[in-house]
Amino acid sequence: MTQDTSKKKVFDLKLLRRIFSFTMPYRKTLYFAVVMAVILAMISPLRPYLIKVSVDEYIDHKLWKGLLLITVFQFGIIIVESFLRFWFTYRTNWLGQTVVNDVRNTIFKKILYQDIAYYDNTPIGTLTTRTINDIESINDVFSEGIISIVADVLTIVAIIIVMLVTDWRLTLVCLSTFPLLILATWWFKEAVNKSFQRVRNAVAALNAFVQEHLTGMYIVQAFAAEQREMGKFTEINKEHRDANIKGIFAYSVFFPIVEIILASSLGLLVWYGAARILHYGATAGVIISFVMYLNLLFRPLRMMADKFNVLQMGIIAGERVFTVLDSRQFLADNGSLTADKIKGEVEFRDVHFSYKHGVPVLKGISFNIHAGKTLAVVGHTGAGKTSIISILNRLYEIEGGNIFIDGRDLKEYDIYSLRSHIGIVLQDVFLFSGTIYDNITLRNPDIPLEKVEEVAKMLGIHNFIMRLPGGYHFDVMERGNTLSQGQRQLLSFARALLYNPAILILDEATSSVDSESEQLIQHAIDTLIKGRTSIVIAHRLSTIRKANEIIVMDHGVIIERGNHNSLINDRGAYHNLYTAVEQMKEKEII
Repeated sequence: MTQDTSKKKVFDLKLLRRIFSFTMPYRKTLYFAVVMAVILAMISPLRPYLIKVSVDEYIDHKLWKGLLLITVFQFGIIIVESFLRFWFTYRTNWLGQTVVNDVRNTIFKKILYQDIAYYDNTPIGTLTTRTINDIESINDVFSEGIISIVADVLTIVAIIIVMLVTDWRLTLVCLSTFPLLILATWWFKEAVNKSFQRVRNAVAALNAFVQEHLTGMYIVQAFAAEQREMGKFTEINKEHRDANIKGIFAYSVFFPIVEIILASSLGLLVWYGAARILHYGATAGVIISFVMYLNLLFRPLRMMADKFNVLQMGIIAGERVFTVLDSRQFLADNGSLTADKIKGEVEFRDVHFSYKHGVPVLKGISFNIHAGKTLAVVGHTGAGKTSIISILNRLYEIEGGNIFIDGRDLKEYDIYSLRSHIGIVLQDVFLFSGTIYDNITLRNPDIPLEKVEEVAKMLGIHNFIMRLPGGYHFDVMERGNTLSQGQRQLLSFARALLYNPAILILDEATSSVDSESEQLIQHAIDTLIKGRTSIVIAHRLSTIRKANEIIVMDHGVIIERGNHNSLINDRGAYHNLYTAVEQMKEKEII
């Protein structure tokens, strides 16, 4: 997934509407925030006006009782305004966090149901950025973005109107510096906008790089590549630093300029206001109120450009999130047939498949497995063995031909129902952070510990589990790093068998297991494949001798088929594979 560094419109209304569509369940809160913005805008010029009245009407005429009453009234206004501003800030941030929660749930659900091919082309670190950083930016659209901008604009308009009504000449003099402010704001917005985009892209690159290298740390250290990879990380991190420094520079220039412009406006106010007072064209209360108006006016103006950039980056982040949500790489034509009772008869009929268009992996594969029988698939690496089980699970879609289970086309089944009847053990075992019990059951609360223990005893792994601290509640850590490869294989086998699948797939299930563990698994295999349709893919040919049928694959086609004895007697490709394996065994013994 490429990073989008193109410039976006500040108000991409289509994207903005889509972001706000997530607020529909909470539209009362949204309406409340808008109403609060209007009320606060109306209240903002009230206090300076009351100060003007206090000075001109009460202090000047020494009406102390009236001054006391209007002071108490001003204090009440402060309390009310503070309370309303608290609720406005709290509810807008609550709305933002609630929307973030919903969007994050939506995108993670989409990620869970994506086609596996999607992950072949999308860095995991990029998806992490979309799910965490970019979605958090959407929160800013509500807490510091559009609603806050609307509130600030209404406040500015209300203050300028009151100033014009009070003294339009004085107002024009005070606001004569505004063109400079507009120019400074525009420069600041553009500079920070470019910085923000660079920062977002750098964060995505950092996440992808760190995630990938933490996962592959064994390879990095095994090949002594630490210094070289550190150099790559330094370059990516430098880009992140430089992007942030660009933004810091813009902030460092902009805010002093705003202070100078404000000071200039106050200077013009004092100069022109003093002349007006001397000629009885203005009062002291007006001058004091205008000082307060200018401070209230410049306060939101200071942050307006920053909020526009926050809004824009929120929209850009939203577009990136929606790119994931709009991806069509998921199972779009799921069937409706429920796989309640699966016998397990499997048929491949002239199946064609490729991971990349134009590069075929399977070229017209046809075979049949009767229910309860075992099919073994052998062949050199790249022959297409693992692809067979990937398309049987519909992790990938075939390009041609048909796959049938119990005489019904695979696409007729509700695939999630069907997958619950297919057990699989892979060579590269993945264990999640958590306990052994959690990993075997995949956190299914409906499976009691007793059932897990029963399966473990059938496999002969109960004793090794009980020797671990905490037994079935032993924490295996991330990817099962606290266990050996053989132990992880055994747990993966228990995970598959726990669900009593009608179809059992073993993909190189014993290739990384020591001889003692293999004997345990071999015994379990002999017992548990009875009554199940089994597909066995293995380099160790000893695990497939008892298969009802063996097919030999080479470059995506079946070149031999039969049972062990018949293929040995044919003295073809299977015979050569078997002989090579036996010779390797003899060398290992020697």
